Amino acid sequence: MTFTRITIDPAVCTGKPCIRGLRFPVARLLGLMAAGETREAILTSYPYLESGDIDEALRYAAFIAEDETIELQPSPAK
Repeated sequence: MTFTRITIDPAVCTGKPCIRGLRFPVARLLGLMAAGETREAILTSYPYLESGDIDEALRYAAFIAEDETIELQPSPAK
């Protein structure tokens, strides 16, 4: 899978994945969405972002999550 809107540059945000070379980390965009911000609210608050940036950030997150394994602890018995 290729990501044309996600860039990684050691000179920008210490090499964290960013949107189109902007100093706007993918993690910040995903965090806004996880906090319940709507697409429209994000695009209004950050006019330099585009709808396609959000789509690609979500695809990127899904791609990363597919390869990630996290050991979960069982819930304590009640």
